Amino acid sequence: MGVVSPVGNDLETTWNNLINGVCGIAPIQSFDTSDLPVKIAAELKNFDPIAAGVDKGFVKRNDRFAVYAMAAAAQAMQGNEDMQMDPSRLGVYIGSGIGGFDTIMREIIKMEAEGPRWVSPLMIPTMIGNMAAGSVAIRYNAQGPCVPIVTACATGTHSIGEAYRAIKHGYADAIIAGGAEAGINRVSIAAFANCKALTKSEDPLRASLPFNKERAGFVIAEGAGIVLIEEYEHAKMRGAKIYAEVCGYGNSCDAYHSTAPRPDGTTQSLAIKQALEEAGYKPGENLYINAHGTGTPMNDSGETKAIKIAMGEEEARRAHISSTKSEMGHALGAAGGIELVASVMALNTGIIPPTIGLDQPDPECDLDYTPNKAVKANLDIAISNSLGFGGHNACVAIRKI
Repeated sequence: MGVVSPVGNDLETTWNNLINGVCGIAPIQSFDTSDLPVKIAAELKNFDPIAAGVDKGFVKRNDRFAVYAMAAAAQAMQGNEDMQMDPSRLGVYIGSGIGGFDTIMREIIKMEAEGPRWVSPLMIPTMIGNMAAGSVAIRYNAQGPCVPIVTACATGTHSIGEAYRAIKHGYADAIIAGGAEAGINRVSIAAFANCKALTKSEDPLRASLPFNKERAGFVIAEGAGIVLIEEYEHAKMRGAKIYAEVCGYGNSCDAYHSTAPRPDGTTQSLAIKQALEEAGYKPGENLYINAHGTGTPMNDSGETKAIKIAMGEEEARRAHISSTKSEMGHALGAAGGIELVASVMALNTGIIPPTIGLDQPDPECDLDYTPNKAVKANLDIAISNSLGFGGHNACVAIRKI
């Protein structure tokens, strides 16, 4: 597993900060926000791509989302570079919700100011959303299926779920999967703010407030979460370190609205139910749910209803739930990858990361969201939920080996 996030540029740092309730949200440092309605975000901090194992030339030629993907993939592939396998059986499923947003913005400004001859010849291969997947495939000679999924905020989870299915049905032996995003810039802040999606709070500790009755929008974040998924016998044969088993996947669509989730939670519940059923979940098992939990009014109440519909009221109240977006914001297409990594770590360590800032629970959000402090639990199974603009819902289930 590999991760670069607003609370850490590697797996160990990210996980330690999550379970200790460290907030990675802060005033935006990378550009002037004086004329913008939103002034905070969850940016990466002290990220050095060269130290993270990314080639200097690659950094110079590529958009940040691809650089983040490469850095997280390098972590996931450490010790796995030489898997002694047929290259046509190794795939890459790495998606991005937006792709090279910085590149698009920069080259349009250049075009308007200086004319068409100054637009970079590298603009197209730098901006397109499939370039993270393609670049990782080149680095690791992955000649098998290479599918960059784009389902907005559900991208990372769908990428991992579809990679699981591809392996399960025999199309590959191993797939490097997850999501990457670098969508924090002046245009994205203005656009998300103008469609009323972002909180306007300027206090980092009162900004991302999942399941809190004072929640008023999400905090935009960036980063990447990448996992290496492998067929069990193949991994065992080569002595790979196995963190968990992917054992279920659900995929549904709200078919309701371009940005708003279906309020009654019925369609979101389908993805959760599918994943749990495929995973063989039985009432009474100790379950952790890494909720989508964006801190927007409609998402959190709708997701609460979806969990209850999928599991039944009694089982839903037994589940340990948290939103790690309370600490590291919403990384859009990268969120599902980062949160699946967090779910695996919760399963392995028996520690539930907290939902920080949850001091005034919304009466409509009445489940156990692990408020403010991590708790210990002997978990049997975990799921990670993602719900994206366009009504895209995804859920991946994992178990201990």
